[in-house]
Amino acid sequence: MDRISAIRNIEDAIRDFESGEADLASTERRVVTVLRTFATEFETDTGDAALDAWKAVGDERAEGIVVLAATESEAATRVRDLLSEAAESSDSIDFSVERV
Repeated sequence: MDRISAIRNIEDAIRDFESGEADLASTERRVVTVLRTFATEFETDTGDAALDAWKAVGDERAEGIVVLAATESEAATRVRDLLSEAAESSDSIDFSVERV
């Protein structure tokens, strides 16, 4: 799924919520589904190196985090960056990444 398709699907979900055709919980599920599909079926339209979805596995603080990156090391760096922004301590977090 490309970015434009994802945005259109999210807009449709919001439109249904605004019109009363959907409640908040179902709208949230629909948006999350779109984002998960986007992340796992990501298509780059920039002509740059292909980006893949990578999932962190290991330490519970990292477990399940999904990022887009061109390489495994870049994915691990992105996960570390996200965790360092969210964490208040400088504890070492042990995790690996695997392609989704």
